[in-house]
Amino acid sequence: MPPADVASQREVRTRIASFKNIQKITRAMEAVSAARLRRAEQRISALRPYADAVRRMTRQAALDAGGEISRVPLLATRENETHVGVLLVTADRGLAGAFNSQIVRAGTQLAAELEAEQRQTVWYASGRRGVSSLTFRGRELAGAYSGFTDRPAYTDAKAIADDLISAFIDGSVDRVEMIYNAYVSPLTQLSTRETLLPASAAALAGEDEQDSERGDGRRKARPEYEPDPDRLLRELVPHYVEVSIYRALLESAASEHGARMTAMRSATDNAGELIEDLALDMNRARQAEITQEILEVVAGAGSLA
Repeated sequence: MPPADVASQREVRTRIASFKNIQKITRAMEAVSAARLRRAEQRISALRPYADAVRRMTRQAALDAGGEISRVPLLATRENETHVGVLLVTADRGLAGAFNSQIVRAGTQLAAELEAEQRQTVWYASGRRGVSSLTFRGRELAGAYSGFTDRPAYTDAKAIADDLISAFIDGSVDRVEMIYNAYVSPLTQLSTRETLLPASAAALAGEDEQDSERGDGRRKARPEYEPDPDRLLRELVPHYVEVSIYRALLESAASEHGARMTAMRSATDNAGELIEDLALDMNRARQAEITQEILEVVAGAGSLA
């Protein structure tokens, strides 16, 4: 049977080998996330100008519609909001730090606020992590969507929007809030809350003098509509909701890759520190073993003298 110190050194070598394997995996996952992040950033950059244009167009049409805005179902604000839909945009996978947990936490906090106002929360979740977290907490889901969060398509956003719009028109929900991670940088993801329905609150957000004036101070000419603004809004608002959800899915995907890249880099660094500490402990144990052997040899030589 090997001595205790020999067995201890063998165990330390095994642990060092395990941490080196983990380090290889986390380094590879970081590289994969970095590559996917670049593609996600390109998709966001391509969509943002279009999404902003749709928002401005919807806002301008809603302003020009005036009193006729109440005839557009998706823009009508309801006096008694008893049921509020909450859409959480999370990821299908974990290993991304607090990426998923902060969205679930923000949704739970919003639900608590709604319950304090005597309003009922109707849950929708995109991403397996959000679905599983809500199910674990005993929340009943009116809509669950997964399998596409890594690379969402417009059809995925349209499927979610169709369900939310149908629920709003049918009266199942009186308002719809969306919570997602907005992408700022690989190190920064902001938990963002946005009102989807009724769209009037979101469409009119940010209205100021700059929207109605030219750069030289003169007011912009009001556009002429064919058909009427309210008929245009009936077609435009559902598309606005779809684009808003699609933008949130893309922002969330980029945030996920950035968060996972950061988390894997941190895991790689931590594994390296553990390897250094274990190697230092093993060298100390080996040095103590050699010192002990030298003392035994000296003691044996002294007894023969």
